[in-house]
Amino acid sequence: MSVSNSSLNLQVDTGSKQILRIALPISAAIIVPQINFITNNIFLGGLGQLELGIAGITGVYYLLFAVIGNGLNNGLQALISRRAGENKIDEIGVLFWHGVRIALVIALMGILLTWFVAPTVLGWSLHDAAGVKMAVSFLTIRILGLPFLYIYQMRNALLVGTNQSKYLILGTATEAIVNIVLDYGFIYGKLGLPKLGFNGAAYASIIAEIAGLVAVFGVIKLIGISKQLQLFKKVAYQKKYTQLILVQSYPLILQHAISIMSWEYFYILIEHHGARDLAVSNTMRNLFGFFGCFTWAFAATTNTMVSNVIGQGRQEEVVPLIYRILKWSVGFALCVFVILNISPRFFLGIYGQGEDFIVAAIPVMRIVSVAMIMMSVAVVWVNAVTGTGNSKMNLYTEAATIVFYILYVYIVLEKLNLPITWGWGSEWLYWSIMLIPSYWYIHSNRWKNLKI
Repeated sequence: MSVSNSSLNLQVDTGSKQILRIALPISAAIIVPQINFITNNIFLGGLGQLELGIAGITGVYYLLFAVIGNGLNNGLQALISRRAGENKIDEIGVLFWHGVRIALVIALMGILLTWFVAPTVLGWSLHDAAGVKMAVSFLTIRILGLPFLYIYQMRNALLVGTNQSKYLILGTATEAIVNIVLDYGFIYGKLGLPKLGFNGAAYASIIAEIAGLVAVFGVIKLIGISKQLQLFKKVAYQKKYTQLILVQSYPLILQHAISIMSWEYFYILIEHHGARDLAVSNTMRNLFGFFGCFTWAFAATTNTMVSNVIGQGRQEEVVPLIYRILKWSVGFALCVFVILNISPRFFLGIYGQGEDFIVAAIPVMRIVSVAMIMMSVAVVWVNAVTGTGNSKMNLYTEAATIVFYILYVYIVLEKLNLPITWGWGSEWLYWSIMLIPSYWYIHSNRWKNLKI
């Protein structure tokens, strides 16, 4: 039975038990889509090295739009967490539905850009004509999943922001099962489904996103969260809420978009080095995404807990809270570092690309495993800034970082034509520069009087 708004308390404490109660379900929810993505690549790798490499290009392209939604999600999450900390429960559902409206508009823009602009851009930037045709055909289908993905992300903001992250796994588990089954069926023509090859992964992913979305909203309604937050009552459009969400989110949207555009640029430069190097880099992104789930879960936890604690008026507890989260984040990253470096052949062998591929990939994996530790520190401080409400600070930090990042990868990969191991060293540069201004801002105490 659901409780009334007046008795519902969504304020958090700052102990390790609370941190793990929020972070572990988030990590489980994040890891499931990564399993989907890796499964896609394993199945596509069975079609050939070209397909595995192009999956990297299309994956980063779709990730560009996914992180735009994630920027909106992070901004909305900070607002919902702040209202939860202030115990202003009635505003949470209103914020959620205004976030959904904004997300659907952005999704429509993403679909139109992909259909009418992306073919020209990919044709101009990639060297392999067959790869361009394959990527364009895939993306014109895959992009149709964007509205469902965005609403799914708004659900993340709602559940994490209201300290109910344990329900995240239900939708993502549904999505994972559907995606794996349909990947196998559509790519290879199994289970009575048509054989669609490379494009089969696109259809499987869209259907899986729809299934996950239906599942999670069914759970939200069934367990009473929707009634507690008056989630499904009619919410009239109010310009002030749209402005509030956009003011909080647009710097984060731009920050994430700039970051992934630079990563797409990185992959375009890698493509110039050949199919094998592109395939190796795609597997690195898989590993980065899968094992980085714990890090990103602690980042999301930092965002929501910092905002919630500030909403309670307990600003003096913010910095100790950040250091407490940081210990858990770095601890998990160190475990990942050890696992990857002890058994690199095991993780690389699952892609079925042969000994030459594994030998080329192991040095890159060493670089990536160190970058994961650096990321585990930086993202906590960056998301602490998000939690304070100063999302513009994140944008300025990202913009400055990307200048150095792009210069580095262009010189190393394009001008000097060095091995891709040097190219992946850009991750060390990226996370080092991201950390410095975020760390300084939190310790400057300039955020203490900021209202959102």
